[in-house]
Amino acid sequence: MKELFDLFLAFARIGALTFGGGYAMLPMLQKEVVDKYHWATEDELMDYYAIGQCTPGIIAVNTATFIGYKRRGLIGAAFSTLGMVFPSLVIITVIAAFIQNFAHIEAVQHAFAGIRVAVCVLILTAVIKLGKNAIKDKAGLVIFLLVVAGGILLSASPVLIVVLAAVAGVVIRKVRGRA
Repeated sequence: MKELFDLFLAFARIGALTFGGGYAMLPMLQKEVVDKYHWATEDELMDYYAIGQCTPGIIAVNTATFIGYKRRGLIGAAFSTLGMVFPSLVIITVIAAFIQNFAHIEAVQHAFAGIRVAVCVLILTAVIKLGKNAIKDKAGLVIFLLVVAGGILLSASPVLIVVLAAVAGVVIRKVRGRA
C-alpha cells in the first residue's frame, strides 16, 4: 500500500509543480522516477515517454500510467494516473473560475509570457540531458538529425517519426549483426 501511495504522491507532485505540459514535466519525471524512487532507468523513462508521445492522450499521463503499471500492475497504473491528473483538475477548475477576471491585466499577460519562456528552457534542458544518453554512436546521430529534419522542416507526424526511427533502429541493428 505504501508504494501505491508513493506513486500517487510522486505523480501528484509532478502534476502540481510543473507547467507547460508533458515536455516540461520531463525533468521532474526524471528526478522523481529515475533519481529518487528508481522506478525506471533513464532508458526506460525515454521509452515510456516515446510510447506516450505516439499513443492517444496526454504524454505525461501516459508515462505515469506506464510507470505505475510496471511497478504494481493495473492498480499501480490507476494510482499513478490519478496522481498525475488530480492537481490539474483542481488547478484548472480554480483558474477557469477566475481567468476572465484577470486575463486582461497587463501583469498577468507578462507573467504568462515569462512562464512560456521558462517552459521552453525546461524542455530544452530535458532534450539535451536525454539526448546525451540516447545518441550513443554515429547511427544514433544520423537518426537524430533525420528526426529533427522530419519534425522541423517537414512537420511530420510524431507517430510517423517515432515509427520510422524505430524501423531505422531495427534495420541498423540487423545490418550491424551481419557485418
